Amino acid sequence: MLAYLAWRRKRRWAVPAEALLTDLAAAAADHVVVTGDLTNLALPAEFAASRDWLAALGPPDQVTVVPGNHDATVAVPWERGAGVWQAWMTDAAGEPGAPLFPFLRRRSPLAVIGLSSAVPTPPGSARGWLGAAQLTRLPALLDAAAREGLFRVLLVHHPPFVGPGGRRKALSDREGLRAVLARHGAELVLHGHHHRTLSGELPGPSGPIPVLGAPQALAGGGAQPGWSLLRIARDGPGWRVEVTERVPDPVSGAFRDGQHRTLRLAAARPAQGVVRPAAGQLSSGA
Repeated sequence: MLAYLAWRRKRRWAVPAEALLTDLAAAAADHVVVTGDLTNLALPAEFAASRDWLAALGPPDQVTVVPGNHDATVAVPWERGAGVWQAWMTDAAGEPGAPLFPFLRRRSPLAVIGLSSAVPTPPGSARGWLGAAQLTRLPALLDAAAREGLFRVLLVHHPPFVGPGGRRKALSDREGLRAVLARHGAELVLHGHHHRTLSGELPGPSGPIPVLGAPQALAGGGAQPGWSLLRIARDGPGWRVEVTERVPDPVSGAFRDGQHRTLRLAAARPAQGVVRPAAGQLSSGA
């Protein structure tokens, strides 16, 4: 009920999806990532509709998604809920009963690693939770991608720090995630949840790890919609990331460039068999 009232009050007035899809197509990104909250109430019909939305963004090998807290407003059977997106979250069915999260998708020069922080919570709370099992499996994926010389993009709906909304909207085991990243590293963390552009950083073994929050791609009700285009390339032994926010023009409704910034990242600690991959671009949205 609370999620429904929030939708009635501010989220049902969204920018037209056609403008967003047109702009994404024009950008011709190599890969699109979606950081959760594809539904409002976690109704089975919403999951079915959101699967069609993912298909409009691109085929499963070109789009990756992780669920958000709105996608777990209530407990929904996997096959009727976020499980309908499984093709956009993994490259193989895996062993029967094997855990899906965290997953690793190799899209050279990227390693897209997805976590799920989406769990049902009591009314008034929008907290996230990863759990010991995900945090235990994550280091091996980060290390494997580092050995291959890939740019490791970690996707998680809730950011690994307390953001707007305070602790009631925070990732409960954020300290565990921060500890894993401090030891094993990543080149970038992308999150959603707060429906606005945010930025921060975490300590990593080779230097600070940028943490970027995506805006709500189809926001309404006074919120600023948009999406982020990331151009990722080698920069000597490290990496360069050009981040451009794409926002709708208030008059025409067409998307245009907003804020722009450049991130320069140190190389990961040396590993045997490191590959020097080519450049690529990534688009992200919540």
